[in-house]
Amino acid sequence: MIKPIITVGLISFTGAWAFAQAPVVDLNDPEETTETRTTTPSIAQATRPVTIANPTDVETRLMILERKDKSRVEAQQRVQQQLDTLQSEVDELRGSIELHNHQLEQILQRQRDLYLELDKRFANIDAQPVGNSGVAAGVNTQSSGSASQTNTSIGQSEEQAYQSAVNLILKERDYDAAVPAFQRFLASYPNSSYTDNAHYWLGQLLFNQQNWSEAREQFSAVVNKFANSPKRADAILKLGMVAKAENSLSEARTLFEQVISEYPDSAPSRLATEQLKSL
Repeated sequence: MIKPIITVGLISFTGAWAFAQAPVVDLNDPEETTETRTTTPSIAQATRPVTIANPTDVETRLMILERKDKSRVEAQQRVQQQLDTLQSEVDELRGSIELHNHQLEQILQRQRDLYLELDKRFANIDAQPVGNSGVAAGVNTQSSGSASQTNTSIGQSEEQAYQSAVNLILKERDYDAAVPAFQRFLASYPNSSYTDNAHYWLGQLLFNQQNWSEAREQFSAVVNKFANSPKRADAILKLGMVAKAENSLSEARTLFEQVISEYPDSAPSRLATEQLKSL
């Protein structure tokens, strides 16, 4: 009987101890409920994942960064397009300048050829022996030439007379005959629409003959009487070259500067700039 009593007693003591481990909580008491919840967290609370306190701030920052990056890329594209456009315009301007330089070089080459031809003719004249027969032959040749030119000019219209004088320079290269041809044209048609050009051509021929005084007279006529003539800038330039040939450097400088001032974007202006460098 003793063993069963002891066994029953141990069971009762063990059961009482086990039940004593679980605290008894009154659900109607708010203080006990709060304390219990605080001291004994649940399994769900322990395993809950950590989250950002304010996720909207991060999203806003990302959107701002994306917008900034997009704006920077677009700005770079616009700058590149502008650079491409500018490069295209520079290439077009460069091609235009090269074309104009080529045309100017052709004009200058024709002018140089004209001067060389005149120098060659003058050299041949100087090399001819002087004699009575030669002088007589020259007189007869000039007389017959003048007579034929006079007969040719008779019955010509204003435009035909001018074109005939110009052809003596450009086509026939007969510069000696061109001088009286332009003189006759100016005497016959002093108020022609070609008068300014005739003065200029005559001045150019006299300039090539180094007849400085008469060349100055013809170029001055263009400058002073024909303010709107397309030959006026060239005439001022040639007046400067006449002054330079006569060693009047101060006058030459003034005339070259006048060309540059009055006709800054013209071919005579560029030539005047080159002439100033040689003074």
